[in-house]
Amino acid sequence: MKKTLSLSVLFLLLIYGTVGPIARASSSPEFPCSVILEPVNKIANNAKGTALLYKVKLTPSFPRTSISIHALHLPDPSTIGNFDTYEGFAFIKNEISWRFKLHPTPELDGPTWAGRFDDITATMNSAEVQVRPSNSRTEKLGPAILSNDVNKCK
Repeated sequence: MKKTLSLSVLFLLLIYGTVGPIARASSSPEFPCSVILEPVNKIANNAKGTALLYKVKLTPSFPRTSISIHALHLPDPSTIGNFDTYEGFAFIKNEISWRFKLHPTPELDGPTWAGRFDDITATMNSAEVQVRPSNSRTEKLGPAILSNDVNKCK
């Protein structure tokens, strides 16, 4: 009986030791958190950005997730194609996406692009945040310039 109890406890510890890390790896990040947006290719190897994610309560309803992006040293969008601005783009693959305008600030050596979106109700596990060029007239998005996974949020 004592041996069976010991084996049962050992079995439970092994199960928890295996399942615990898997469950934590697929969970949403703890808010507030930020993630560095890294260049996707050599077009913008000098560019960097950051995304700040946190819960915000702007209405009497439940809190929502806010994403704000701050990106600098991006190439002029027209050098990438028929684009004239940048947008923030966040998505959960095969589920939902959000896009929002990034606004340039007039600075030497190119603008800092920043913007935010405050109305996300979905859980953000497995989400990706990107900066992409955009055509303001056609609303066509270009390829990701900066990107990172929300699960890397700290």
